[in-house]
Amino acid sequence: MANNKKSKRKKIIIFSIGGILLIALVLVIVLESKKVPIIPVQIEDVKKRIITQIVTATGKIYPEIQVIITPEVSGEVISLPVRDGQKVKKNDLLLKIKPDFYTARRDQMAAGVASSGATLQRAQNDYRRIKDLFEKKLVSDAELDQSKTAYEVAKAGYEQAQAALNQTDEDLRKTTIYSPMQGTVTQLKVESGERVLGTSQFQGTAVMTIADLSRMECRVDVGENDIVLISISDTARIDIDAFPNRKFIGVVYEIANTAKTKGFGTQEEVTNFEVKVRIIDKDVILRPGMSMTATIETETHENVIAVPIQCVTTRQPKVGKIEKQEEESSDVKVLSLEKMKQKSETSAKEVVFLSNDDGTAKMIEVKRGISDDLYIEITEGLKEGDKVITGSFKAISRELEDGSKIKTETDKKWK
Repeated sequence: MANNKKSKRKKIIIFSIGGILLIALVLVIVLESKKVPIIPVQIEDVKKRIITQIVTATGKIYPEIQVIITPEVSGEVISLPVRDGQKVKKNDLLLKIKPDFYTARRDQMAAGVASSGATLQRAQNDYRRIKDLFEKKLVSDAELDQSKTAYEVAKAGYEQAQAALNQTDEDLRKTTIYSPMQGTVTQLKVESGERVLGTSQFQGTAVMTIADLSRMECRVDVGENDIVLISISDTARIDIDAFPNRKFIGVVYEIANTAKTKGFGTQEEVTNFEVKVRIIDKDVILRPGMSMTATIETETHENVIAVPIQCVTTRQPKVGKIEKQEEESSDVKVLSLEKMKQKSETSAKEVVFLSNDDGTAKMIEVKRGISDDLYIEITEGLKEGDKVITGSFKAISRELEDGSKIKTETDKKWK
């Protein structure tokens, strides 16, 4: 009997202790759930700065002026006095094509001209004689017309033969090619003894390229979203891979009007516009084909309010008010118009967060201007001296709300 009483008392104690622990655990959970989280952040004073908007693009170095040499006649190269990289002057001999075939044709055409000339002379003499007899009424109209026709046919034949001779003379002249400009042979694609193709109607074999290496340019492809920012005479800072410790200066002098599209009709479709940048520096020898990156300065604003780029984020306003009005409205058309208006008013807004003296964050809607690599111009919403929250990325992009508790950590970097 005594044992049963002890056992019951023991069970009561155990259950009591368990209940107390359970109640304590529930209280801890409730209190923790009501505890306001404190978000660690970094802050920075808002200052006025110089903001330079840039567009960055990659490309290659090219001569500003270059000529691709292509023959207009076909044949074997019998003389090639230049080599790749050689400097040439205007009218220097570049190459000579074997002229035997064109010489023979020229001689043949010259013989044809002589024959046609003799025929023309005979027809002309006959026409004059018949014309004199006609004036004396010794021949008929038909005989005069016949002699005149023979003369005109002979004249046309002579002119045709002379034109053919001129053409062969021109072809013979084209077997010798001279430099059209002063420059450097930047590409040489043939050797002496090779055959080249060329016609007067179509482009022949590209045998070499002559370029003026004293005037070099960059050609970069700029996306359709950035091309509207670039203007003629914009300054460019140029990084050339072959000269890693130097920046070159350039000026935009040509912007393509027509786009170049890659991967048309695919998910990788890209639309670019070619921009040409004239390189001003002339104290370094640049070679065609060198890789480069151009940073084009499109616009500069001085003495403007600016904050680090990561400070600006977006927040979506609450839309509960709209949903309630949808339930209460009975006019579908009015509801649709009102809903569209309210949705435009409640679209995502660009904001920054300021640090208040009471340890809370204040959300401020802002309007931004241009930006560079690090800072963005704020045209409305901030003033110089405001303390803007600059990090961490997680806090600014997701955690912070208006009134959030914050703790300043000035010795940590953005994450």
